[in-house]
Formats: sequence, C-alpha cells, structure tokens
Amino acid sequence: MNILFIMYDQLRFDYLSCAGHPHLHTPNFDRVAAQGMRFTNAYVQSPICGASRMSFYTGRYTSSHGAQWNGFPLRVGEHTMGDHLRKAGMDCWLIGKTHMAADADGMARLGLERDSLIGARQAECGFDSWVRDDGLWGYGPDGFYDSKRSPYNEYLRAQGYEGDNPWADFANSGVEDDGDMASGWMIKNADKPANIAEEHSETPWLTTKTIEFIDQATAPWCAHVSYIKPHWPYIVPAPYHDMYGANHVPAPLRHDAELDDPHPVLKSYQNSKIATLFSREDARQKAIPAYMGLIKQCDDQLGRLLEHLENTGQMDSTMIVLTSDHGDYLGDHWLGEKDFFHEASVKIPMIVMGPRVTADGTRGTTCDALVESIDLTATFIEAAGGTVPDHIVEGRSLMPWLRGENPDWRDYVISEYDYSAREQCVQLGLEPRDARLFMIFDGRFKMIHAEGGFRPILFDLETDPDEFHDLAKGNSHQAEIDRLYSHLGQWGRRLSQRVTKSEQDIKDMRGKSGRKGILPVMYDGSEVPAELTQKYRGPAPAKNKGTA
Repeated sequence: MNILFIMYDQLRFDYLSCAGHPHLHTPNFDRVAAQGMRFTNAYVQSPICGASRMSFYTGRYTSSHGAQWNGFPLRVGEHTMGDHLRKAGMDCWLIGKTHMAADADGMARLGLERDSLIGARQAECGFDSWVRDDGLWGYGPDGFYDSKRSPYNEYLRAQGYEGDNPWADFANSGVEDDGDMASGWMIKNADKPANIAEEHSETPWLTTKTIEFIDQATAPWCAHVSYIKPHWPYIVPAPYHDMYGANHVPAPLRHDAELDDPHPVLKSYQNSKIATLFSREDARQKAIPAYMGLIKQCDDQLGRLLEHLENTGQMDSTMIVLTSDHGDYLGDHWLGEKDFFHEASVKIPMIVMGPRVTADGTRGTTCDALVESIDLTATFIEAAGGTVPDHIVEGRSLMPWLRGENPDWRDYVISEYDYSAREQCVQLGLEPRDARLFMIFDGRFKMIHAEGGFRPILFDLETDPDEFHDLAKGNSHQAEIDRLYSHLGQWGRRLSQRVTKSEQDIKDMRGKSGRKGILPVMYDGSEVPAELTQKYRGPAPAKNKGTA
C-alpha cells in the first residue's frame, strides 16, 4: 500500500462542503470523505506552521521534539515519520513545504554534510526530497525571507515570468488599473486576479510535481504533498478570484463579551495589527472570497490527483489523507491569522481513506473521537506493517477506528504554543521561557494555561460552542479548572525523552547482567544461584613469575 499524505496550509476545518460550509462546494474533498472517514475533532499540537508540522512529522508533542516555533530547528537525531516508515520498508518523500530549519550546529557537531544521504534527511525532517519549496518568498530591504532555493521561482522564470522574485511579482500580485503592481501582501488587492496563468500558479504546479513523482515511484511509498495554499497572501488567479462575493462571506463569529476584561495574553493578540485589520469588515470582504477561491482551486487540483490515481490503477492501493497544519481566524473572536486556541485556529480537517477491505464498513462515516495530529505518524507506521514504537511516538494509530473498532482512547487533547518570538512576549514583559501557552480540551471544557503567573482561560463548548464566554473570570467553575489542571499535570509527567529503549527492551534486559558476572553485593554467594558464581569459585590461580 502507498500513502498520499496531503497537507494544506492554513485550511480551516469548516471551509469544506463535507464539513457543512454553506457556499463553498468542494466535491473532491467530499469524494475522499465519502470513501473514507472524516475525523470531526482533530487538533494540532501547536497553532503555528513550523511547530505544528514538526509534531506531524515526529508523532511527538512540541515540548518533546523542541522545535516550538517557526525557524526553531528540529534537533539532529529526532526520530521522524521517514525514519519509522523506512524501517517498515516504505520510502518517505517530500513534495512541497515543510517550514523546518535544519539543526546546522548539531549537524556540524556530528560531522554530517547536507549533501550526504543522512545529512540531507536530517535537513528535511527525515524525508527524501522530490521537490521542496516552502512557498513564502517574501523579499525586502534585508533580502529574502527564505534563503533556500525556490524550485517554483525557477519554474516561473522558465515559463517567461522575469525578475528576481516572480513568486511575489506575478503569482502573488495583481495589476492596478494604471499598470502598477497590486501586491497580494495588501488585502485591498485580494479581489484582483493574480497576474499569472492559472496553470502556472502554485497549487497546479505542485500537483504536476506530485503526478511526476507518482509516475516514476516504485511502491511502497509515502508521499507528503504539502501545499502552501490557502495560506496568505490572499490572492488567487482567474477564474477563482471572483467566484465568491459579499453574499458568501459569513458574519464574524465574535461577541462584545470577548472584549470585556479579556485575559492579558488574549488581549495582546486582540490588539495586534493582524487582529485589528480583520476586525474591519472591508478587510474581511476582500480576504475571505479570495481565501475561498484558493480552497476551490485546491479542491480542483485534488481532483486531478484522484483522476490520475484512478487512470493509473493506483486508487485501490493508496491510502489518502487530507489535513491542515492549523486554521485561520478570518476575523472570528476579534482575531486574524492563527496563534491561539479557539476552534477556528487549532481544529483542523482530517479525512483518511484506507484502501483495504477492512475499512469498507466505515466508508462515508465520521468519527468524533478526540484526535491529535501526532496520530498520523502512528497510523502510517501501522498501515506500513510496522509496530508503533510507543516510547518514541506519542500519537495513537487511527487504524482501529478505520476498521470499525471502538478502541480505548484518550480523554483529552493537548496543544502548546511558544510565543517567545512574538511581540506579545515583549508587550507582556515576559522572559522568553515564560511565553508559553498550553491548551487542554476534554471534548466539552477547554482550558488554556499561560505561564508567567496569569490566570487560566476556560470555555464550556457544550453551553457556549462559539467560545465567547471565559468562565475563568469568576470562581464558579473552579472544580472544572482543578480537574483540567490535574489532567494537564498528568500529561506533563508523561515519559517523552526515553527514546532509546522501549518497554520491551527494558523487560528483556532485566537480570542479564547477573549471567555476565555483575552480581549484587553478597555475604557468601549463597544469595544467588550457584551457576552465577561459578567463575568466582575454585582454586586461586598461580601467580606469574615476576609478580610481586
């Protein structure tokens, strides 16, 4: 079996027609959901690109793998999905974005060269790279945001799009009436078509690269196809730029109560530039139709991939997984972007279609179990025929759910956020070590703990599904807060760093030293079986000549 692991960047869980969106029709997402299982309560381990992806790729919480924000390197030696799958006999390839930084210091310390096989995998989250392009090719007075090479920019130049950065100048810009560039970095331009032929834009380009990979690949393989869209800049080529309008923009999910004595960390995010921008209705009216157009283009390109798998006879031997690294507030809760723990940000779409007959009984169903993004690594290991090393991988395989079983499952999900690199850390007067947030959600109550001496935040999603009312402002829910802190403490005491010895390894090594002559302190040797002291009994050896 092969695995097609597709991730979309910043795709909200509720912006698919199979998830109930009233205007956005996504027939290809819906097709996969109809042939597989849609997990309706899936959560990322951090609501920021880099940290979230490192949890997907390792199967571990962010405080376990340590790469807790964009640009924080994944340390050399961290076990990854690719390491586990190759051990099970499956290749693991990257096509698109990872948003990871290599641990250059660690590689230098161990003498690993990036152009070696091991070094290249260490620098690519454990993947073999078919094509990597992280997709944010911003450039300013100090140069490019990303110093790595851009295969997509090279492709655009080959298509005749001239310039230092055609990604910014064409693929993510429109044209003003007077001929000036209308950059997609500015939301006022989001309703303009990107200045590029649709077939040359990012999403079709990566789809073509995926098809090229599939056509040459030898099974079994896992291909991580990682699209940059519908992540901003919010601009999309024709015909997708004007498919949606003001009548398709939902009212923002927000309430004045959220501005009444908010938690200090939440308030600092409400006062950010991006939050202030998305509190403006004119900005939402520009951005959201473009966001929907980007998703519609993603759905159409998914259709290309599904059709290719069908035409090449590989649909029946390929597991397909559709998900996202986090959501997008789009003005909900007086916020923009991601970075916090409301459902719009931390909850993600997750659709898994398994090709085996054991999944036939669950096709077209939903599962409301509490699922974490780290569960996919465990799922893929089991699907590849391997055994999940649960002393390393902290996620749980979803395969039992796909088989229609009802496994013993987790009681809560965890998400973490290190905002030490954000301006909010400075505004709140925190040291970087204290700029950390933890979310625990048990399916009803969601609590957010903030380091630095702050009170918690508490939402009851049964009585307040929109998460408007912070119940931790008073003392009427202290019992729930105490209970969730107890769970958070239990999670914090998990065994996460003993990754070189499994439980079975430890059981198997017990008592072995005694048979190799390493014995407990004894009085006369009668305390242990005689065979263990055999080498230490008998006539004393004669001294060699010359020995004093």
